[in-house]
Amino acid sequence: MRLILTRPREESEALGRLLEARGHSVLIEPMLRIEALPDAELDLDGVAALLLTSANGARILAGRTARRDLPVLAVGDATARAARDAGFETVASADGDVVALAALVRRRLRPADGVLLHVAGSAVAGDLAGDLAGDGYQVRRAVLYRSARAERLSPGCRAALAAGEIDGVVFFSPRSAAGFANLLRREELVDCCRGIDLYGLSQAVARAAGDLPWRRQQIAEMPQQDALLALL
Repeated sequence: MRLILTRPREESEALGRLLEARGHSVLIEPMLRIEALPDAELDLDGVAALLLTSANGARILAGRTARRDLPVLAVGDATARAARDAGFETVASADGDVVALAALVRRRLRPADGVLLHVAGSAVAGDLAGDLAGDGYQVRRAVLYRSARAERLSPGCRAALAAGEIDGVVFFSPRSAAGFANLLRREELVDCCRGIDLYGLSQAVARAAGDLPWRRQQIAEMPQQDALLALL
């Protein structure tokens, strides 16, 4: 199959290598561009553990501090892998979403252990701090990066869609799915979806782009990359 990958470029390139090894061809069309916020405050005093909800957060955090001793609790395996690659010594994966991450915190840590620092972007999914606050945890958020939306489709993507060369579009987040859907409407390419499958990480992704006339909507059984890849 020929697939459009909509994750930020670094994640799409890594995913593309996996898919190409399985015999697929990919077209990378990031819907979000990740931008570090160099002046953002990062205070690690009194922090008992780091909560990471994206691989971008792991990489950007690693560029802001030389400390690698703090335990990391990551939302999923890709984020945990990025933290380990950056040199963090103690890393655990919730293997799911922010609800699973909150459950992992409850299993591994006590409120009395200290402040938990959620390294995040300017846009976050779910309410991790609010979920944990009900059990007495103190969660502080450090916004270290932001994501900028794509303003147009690339000429190569437009041409491939118009020529009917795309079999599927892969979405990991509702924000990317909504952005892609909006660009299809703006560029009058909605009808191209009739011959294309939507591959989504969650039902929230399907809701974000599900009103387009996709040939099929295929949603991962669990919000995990391996579950999504199993659909392909």
